[in-house]
Parts: sequence; structure tokens; C-alpha cells
Amino acid sequence: MVLVSTVARRFYLDGRSKVEIADEFGISRFKVARALETARDHGIVRISIRVPARIDPDLSDRLRAAFGLQRAIVVDGSEDPAQTHRQLGSVAADLLAEVVEDGDVLGLAWGRTVNAVGAELTRLARCTTVQLGGVVSHRTYGEDASEGSVESVQRAAQLSGGPAYPVYAPLILPDATTARALRGDPGIAGALERFDRLTKAVVSIGGWDEQSSTVYACLDARARAHLSGAGVRAEISAQLFDSAGTRVHSELDERVLAITDAQLARVPDVIAVAGGPGKSEAIGVVLRSGLISTLVTDAATATELLG
Repeated sequence: MVLVSTVARRFYLDGRSKVEIADEFGISRFKVARALETARDHGIVRISIRVPARIDPDLSDRLRAAFGLQRAIVVDGSEDPAQTHRQLGSVAADLLAEVVEDGDVLGLAWGRTVNAVGAELTRLARCTTVQLGGVVSHRTYGEDASEGSVESVQRAAQLSGGPAYPVYAPLILPDATTARALRGDPGIAGALERFDRLTKAVVSIGGWDEQSSTVYACLDARARAHLSGAGVRAEISAQLFDSAGTRVHSELDERVLAITDAQLARVPDVIAVAGGPGKSEAIGVVLRSGLISTLVTDAATATELLG
């Protein structure tokens, strides 16, 4: 037992390899492995796997498997939607700190949860940060727009030490002519041309209603009715989708300053951060589109999606 406990200490606490331990005690690597097995069997070593309390590992794994995602991270969530957004933002910020590497080109879209990601970031590898669409006006979208995508891009760039490419223009323009003119502006063009170089992107998911859609609130009643009749049920960065996850095209496409669904499909890692009451239908639509590789959501939404 003395030998077993000493071998276990060397392996688990000191980080020594089985070969190193075998050489130290003059025994074979097979006997080292047996000693470690004995240590576990007799309770000398007790192994527990701990994850942060706010993450549900079982739901995360089930969600990942069910939708064929690269990653799924499910947080406990809260009865307060604002608190849920902050929790999602915090977990997604931790994820970015882990997965973003030196030289990446990181795109950040607009959305409550993506803004929360920007606010929660504390560290980031040196990368280029690009804004994935124009800004949503404070007048149109209320207080939530006061801390927006420009600020998130600037904060990420400050943390990473890399260049930033914000878009100082509205997300939706009044007509196609104005949109074309702004796309030619050198500052805006610098961001738009980097959409094809993205290695990672963080997006939010909106439903088709005034509370959860960036587009819906910017349109008049006639345009809303037309798009509703076309079957729109969800959006990412002003790209609209029907219930089957199929892109819905309209004249709005020519008035939008944002990454397109075709460009988003070429990004190796698209991280969607979305959750809260009433979001499961829209998230399900976007999952069916096949555009996202990672989903960060809350437990209630994950349960509805699996159901």
C-alpha cells in the first residue's frame, strides 16, 4: 500500500509519466499501471470530474449529438431573460478565450447575447476582429442597442492586440442605391472584404417578431407582412430563413450591410449564442440550415429542442 500510494502521488500529483515512475522504483510499466488500478480500487485515489455548476454536461452532450454539432454548451439559465443572456455571454466568452488562436479572423455579429459576449471577454489571442453587419439604431431597438457591435469589436481588438474592422453604418438602409454607395466606402469595404477570410464567427439568432428580431423592428407593416407570408421564421445577421432552414430572399437583401448566408457557410467555425424564452423555434430553424457548428444556449431551450 505504501508503494501503491507513492506511485499514485507521483502520477496524479507530480505529473510523472509511467516510464519515469518505473525507472525510479525499478519496476515495469505494467506494475506501475497495476499499482494505479489498485489505488483506485482501494479508494486511495478517488477521481471526480467536475464542471462549473452553471453548465449542464449531459444536456450539452445530448444536444451536440442530436444535431451533429461540433460543440454544444448548455448553461442552467435563469427566470430573468437578462440574466440568462449574461450567463450565455460569460460562457461564450470563456469559449472564445479557449478556441481563438493567434492569426484567426474573428467575426462578431449584432445581438443581445453577442453583445454580452463582448462585455464578458477578459482575454483573447491576437486576432483580427471584424464586425459582421451594420449597427441597429438606438431609436429602433431601444436600450439594448446602446452597447452594440461596434463596442464589442473594439473591446475584442483591445484585448487581443489585433486590428479591428468595425462597420460605422446602419444594418438596414432605406434603399439599394444607398447600400451600394456605402459598400464602396473605404472604411466599410475594409470590413466587408474580410468576410471571406473569417476563421471563426459569433452570431446571435433572432425569431420573427418585434422582441427578438433585429430586422422585424426596422421594417414597416407591409414589408413585415410580405416576409411573414414568405414563411420567414428566423434570422442571423439580417439573413432570413423559413421553418425548414431555407434562406428566404427578398428586396431586403439589397438594402442590408451584413455578411451573407453563403459567406457564413464558408466559415470553419460558426458559434451561435442564443437562448431565453421563445427562442427554441428560431434556433431549431437555424440548426436545420446547417450554418452553425457550435451552439451556446440555456437548459430550458435545449430541453425544448430535444423534445
